[in-house]
Amino acid sequence: MTSPLPSVDPGQPTDRMAPPTVPPVRVAVLITHPVHYSCALFRRVAREPGIALTVLFGNDASLRPHYDPGFATSIEWDVPMTDGFDHRIVPAWGADAIPAFWWPFYRNLRRILKEGQFDWLWIHGYNRPSHWLAMAWAWSLGIRVMIRDEAHEVSRRRGLLKRTIKPLYFAVLNAAAERFLAIGSRNAAYYRQLGIPGSKIVSVPYAVDNGFFQAEDGRGRAALRRELGLPDDVPVILFASRLLRRKHPDLLLEAFRRLSPAAAARHPHLVFVGVGEMLDPLKEKARDLDTVRFAGFRGQQELRRFYDLCEVFVLPSVDESWGLVVNEAMNLGKPVVVCDQVGSAQDLVRHGENGFTIPAGDVGALSAALSAILSDPEQASRMGALSRAIIDEWDFEADVRGLRLAMGLPPHPLPHTQPPLPEAS
Repeated sequence: MTSPLPSVDPGQPTDRMAPPTVPPVRVAVLITHPVHYSCALFRRVAREPGIALTVLFGNDASLRPHYDPGFATSIEWDVPMTDGFDHRIVPAWGADAIPAFWWPFYRNLRRILKEGQFDWLWIHGYNRPSHWLAMAWAWSLGIRVMIRDEAHEVSRRRGLLKRTIKPLYFAVLNAAAERFLAIGSRNAAYYRQLGIPGSKIVSVPYAVDNGFFQAEDGRGRAALRRELGLPDDVPVILFASRLLRRKHPDLLLEAFRRLSPAAAARHPHLVFVGVGEMLDPLKEKARDLDTVRFAGFRGQQELRRFYDLCEVFVLPSVDESWGLVVNEAMNLGKPVVVCDQVGSAQDLVRHGENGFTIPAGDVGALSAALSAILSDPEQASRMGALSRAIIDEWDFEADVRGLRLAMGLPPHPLPHTQPPLPEAS
């Protein structure tokens, strides 16, 4: 029989009542500029016991209205970006330029890392010269390095020279970094293919703020239908991304024209959310269709309403490293149809169960997938429910578990007492 624990007089000081204080692990994140997806994750990590997070940005242009070449227009995000976590803008050459291979090129970063007495440097991306220098500086200061990147075997086209030198390049990265934070199965397989040991690869999945997207909006679908001029109860096919050639919105438009008679009988409408180089060509191609809408650029608050409105979400991109819009739509319980080059397809889309994965550029397969979903509303509802169940497990809590594992922290910390940040109004 187990003996009871000895009683302790709360009025008497005792070492048993005061567990030893363990200093938090000090983590610096190096990232080119604030991005709403990553900033939402940083807010969650900043609340985690045992981790002291500081985010180092080389550019703060995204905090203000700014020109985005992908959208081909000036945009301003409608959600908090740098609230809720410690951060600073690192002096850098090219700090006012659009982030690219050379820019931003950080200045005084070694001094910042030294003064911060960091235990880990978490770098997002490994291709920029400034990131190579950051890894070298971290090594000289005894700071351990974690790398997170989006690449996988078909995330971009690579020539013979690049494919030849990649293994050599990754041999250097393997020596420089102690952990590789995999965003998904394809990303992890890519690391292994290039010689990174499995013991160094930890799953820190590409997730969005599920709570934000699952929260009730309160404004209702009817108001959005009126805004878009959509008839009541017609099903909506949604595309929400930059209107770039590689994302193939024109393929979706052609597939929409080829819907099966059973699907077409429900009078579906196609809604494009986004702007970019394909906007004008798409409008020209859709001139004869009164069932196509172009909603322009919408921020995160507005996007949630569009996901809620649609019956199926489509991302037919090629060279797509992940596609976080897929995560977002699944949070609203929607079937998803994606191209097989979309990085999230392998982890989030169960073909024929919560959506479909189609071959790149196959307009017939895309039209058939859409027809299958639209012609059977009950099946669409079942698919959407499974999407929600899948994405519930693909969240920031999984990211935090992965980070703790990567840094050797206990997996079950005491619960944090800080309340979540309120949503932007």
